[in-house]
Amino acid sequence: MFTRREFGKLALAGVPAAVLGRHESIAAASSQARPNSLIEGVQIGVITYSYRSMVDQSAEATLKYVVDSGISAIELMGGPVESFAGAPSSGGRGGGRGRGGERGARGGDAPSDGPPPVMSGTWNGQPCALPGEGRGDGGGGGRGRGQQTPEQQAAQQEQAAKLKAWRTSVSMDPFKKLRHMYNDAGVTIYAWKQLATSMSDEEFEYIFNVAEALGCSHTTLELPTDGAQLMRVGEFAAKKKIYAAYHTHTQGSMTAFNEAFALSRGNMANVDFGHWVAADNAGGTPMDFLAKHHDRIASFHLKDRTTPKNCALNLPWGTGETPIVEILQMVKKNKWQIPGSIELEYDVPEGSDAVQEVRKCVGFCRTALTR
Repeated sequence: MFTRREFGKLALAGVPAAVLGRHESIAAASSQARPNSLIEGVQIGVITYSYRSMVDQSAEATLKYVVDSGISAIELMGGPVESFAGAPSSGGRGGGRGRGGERGARGGDAPSDGPPPVMSGTWNGQPCALPGEGRGDGGGGGRGRGQQTPEQQAAQQEQAAKLKAWRTSVSMDPFKKLRHMYNDAGVTIYAWKQLATSMSDEEFEYIFNVAEALGCSHTTLELPTDGAQLMRVGEFAAKKKIYAAYHTHTQGSMTAFNEAFALSRGNMANVDFGHWVAADNAGGTPMDFLAKHHDRIASFHLKDRTTPKNCALNLPWGTGETPIVEILQMVKKNKWQIPGSIELEYDVPEGSDAVQEVRKCVGFCRTALTR
């Protein structure tokens, strides 16, 4: 499970010159007060997908966003990580995966949320919106990409081949430098998200080697539906001694992880309790899941959503139905060393930005844990 590590200060000479030249603010971030989001023994973190709306998606800029949010531990998306290490990309700096590696590589057999259902309920007196209209998805909706042309498919395959060749030959030194840069600013990396079941064994090796270089206790990916893949990933994780933690959307339930847990001790949960509330198949509460499976949860995601009968909205924290306070209080009371990752998915208000909104979520957690 997650262990909070303390690291010594790294001399600036050890940071790549390009980092200091292009992002002078990183040096300022290192010299300012170190963030601390370990609250009453509960590690509050953030998945850096939360900053997808920010213009600069580089690893250096992402670090600045994290520090400015007051966060001291994170689940880091794959785009900024691989961009920092020099991965070939069809896009600009930031990973070339659209908004900094949106949700990581999904894998062909990963279940999709699909289009949101049309619901007939209300929330605060307002009727449910039609699918895709005003659902508060924070810019993260619309998962379909449309039909690709043969030329686009060929270009994508060529890019994938280049990326695979790079992954299976790159040194771990750039990833260790990234870890030192983040640690020096007071931020540890408990997980990174780039694993996909469609990857080869050689790419699996790369994913887990990077996780070790970054100091992660686990790597995250979408929950597959194929038992053979669950076994393959889990056994690889057990061999590498770094957990594979599966993320859920609305398929999350009391039994969603049963097969994964049974097949390998390397398999863990990266359960999303916000999506849990927005599902209609959970068969229990987040607290029930924590009580039963706390020893198999590597980390969990937090967001404030409403139930399906109340439009399954993503809302500013404290205005939805996710029992965030109860979840955090339960983790605190039982002294479970499980990081809780803020995932910002509600619409960022006009005049604000993702950093300010994540900071509000940290404040909500602090109030919940110190009450």
